[in-house]
Amino acid sequence: MTPEPPTVVRKRSWRDEHLERICGFANADGGVLEIGRDDRGDIVGVKGVLGLLEEIPSKARLLLGIAVAVELKTVSGREYIKISVEPHRNPISYRGRFHYRSGSAKRVIDGAALNRLMIARFGRGWDDVPGHGVGLKDLDGRSVDRFRRRAVRCERLAPKVLDESVEGLVENLDLREGAHLKRAATLLFHPSPHRLVRGAYVTIGCFQDSRLLFGDVVEGDLFTQVDRTMDLLYTKYSRGLISYDGIYRVETFPVPRAAMWEALINAVIHRDYAGDVPIRIRVRDDRIAIWNPARLTPEWSPDGLAGEQSSRLHNPRLAYAFFQAGMIETWGRGIRQMVDTCREVGNPTPTWTLDAGGEGLRVTFAFSEAYLAADADARGIAVPKTTAMTTQKTTQEATQETTATTQKVPVPAKTTAKIPASITTKTTAKTTAIATSARNYQETARKLPEWGDDSQDLADRIVAFLRRDPSASRRRIAEALPGTTEGSVRYQLDKLKSVNRLRRVGPDRGGRWVVLDGNGAASEMESKARRENRRVAEDDEPPENRQKPVATTRKPPETLPLPDRILAVLRQKPAASRRALATTLDTTESTIRYRLDKLRLEGRIKRIGPDRGGRWEVLPVPHAEEDPSQ
Repeated sequence: MTPEPPTVVRKRSWRDEHLERICGFANADGGVLEIGRDDRGDIVGVKGVLGLLEEIPSKARLLLGIAVAVELKTVSGREYIKISVEPHRNPISYRGRFHYRSGSAKRVIDGAALNRLMIARFGRGWDDVPGHGVGLKDLDGRSVDRFRRRAVRCERLAPKVLDESVEGLVENLDLREGAHLKRAATLLFHPSPHRLVRGAYVTIGCFQDSRLLFGDVVEGDLFTQVDRTMDLLYTKYSRGLISYDGIYRVETFPVPRAAMWEALINAVIHRDYAGDVPIRIRVRDDRIAIWNPARLTPEWSPDGLAGEQSSRLHNPRLAYAFFQAGMIETWGRGIRQMVDTCREVGNPTPTWTLDAGGEGLRVTFAFSEAYLAADADARGIAVPKTTAMTTQKTTQEATQETTATTQKVPVPAKTTAKIPASITTKTTAKTTAIATSARNYQETARKLPEWGDDSQDLADRIVAFLRRDPSASRRRIAEALPGTTEGSVRYQLDKLKSVNRLRRVGPDRGGRWVVLDGNGAASEMESKARRENRRVAEDDEPPENRQKPVATTRKPPETLPLPDRILAVLRQKPAASRRALATTLDTTESTIRYRLDKLRLEGRIKRIGPDRGGRWEVLPVPHAEEDPSQ
């Protein structure tokens, strides 16, 4: 008995429906159809051999448009027919349907699968095919400029690319064929690629059991999707434990940023854009899962993704652009780095799951038990269900004892209930290890500050703070309200403005916030209180000081715009770094980077020497900038 190989099909007699199998072999990797043999490989003979030797090639040519090799074989005096089918470059159809042989099964393909087959037959990827209806004028210049700056910053492209035209950049990235841009150009630089490629966006949802609590849809070019999704995941969807390393504020999130970055980049680059389904990210209390409409090649398996399998690019043009932007490597080590990063911080190894039919891949980041225990204790709730009941007392008592002595966090009464001795005596080595890990997580690695009143909503806490300090910046608000981040403060401020609870008066730098009564007007009680406080303060001042300006910690508004202040500092300190400039001018490092690139494009500054150890030269211009120090 000889088993039937995947590339061989055996039939006892000939029927015209066997042309479907010949079509499937032609669209796949070729194969052999044997007539006159049973499934076990035994020869049973075939009737009308001479007629079939002429009929089969003729029908294959007329109904399939291909030529097949038909041979008569004889073994031990018994005859059978062997039909050899070669793979064909062009897709082959039988009676209007495209059949495909995958492994030992045959199926009919259409839609996105047929589109992939037709593209693959010409040795191209989906992103390498020209699209119609998009020209150079439709690309977003801001997206192109951001790509240029990234590429120059990581030294993947020369600085001269900053002065290159959009057309030249597209040609260098091989994103155009003749008069048409390739699909990759649309995804990378069009402001709304989801309008041209259905499903080219990311959805994020926060779930509790099967219930969706809230969600977001992230659109825009692929670089924007990655940046915006990362920002949402770490400002709106994840709780970071706040600690302090000396005077520096440290946030510890349940999934390391580097690992999440690699997973998101992989999903964007390797997804199957021929389908109409977006990338879906589900956030739960104990895990984050990224579902990607990707298709693994036959030699790949979910279990082997975390090993040393080499990367096979599904969208090579997209991958090349992300490489030039410094966002990926060429060695395909992203998954390996993802695993190593999680292990280094003590998190569980990510897991990969392939959907039935191979139409989607899911990577899941489970939160560590130490994080879950520390997060639950810091918020004053019970230890998550994933921790055993016997762990609850051990973990909570250990963390509460440390908290009471070093952190002064109030312990809610519901977490101090005693567990019967019959239960606590059964604590296993595993529960002890979990308790120790949670205690060390807070005690040695992180020292949680006071969390304040958790019963008060963050938006209300921000409003209360702005009543006391209307000129406070986002950074000052985040530092004054433990348990928050600058990103979450930004989100809440925008939300409060949209519901008419806050109004911004004046510019971003030097302005102030006005708390409204919900109808767009400042509350009378607040206005009266401010007037009364100002009157009392004036009455309390001695007469000789009443005419003097009151000292304030807020800096007076600058008289020069930021670019001119940067030039003034660079004249005095040509070797100043971006971080030093940001500290001196009280702004962010990303803002300084943007302004420096813009000043260089305008020909107002020039870089001399490398990024490290070099210096800036301020070039002469028709007008002279005023030095703010004078």
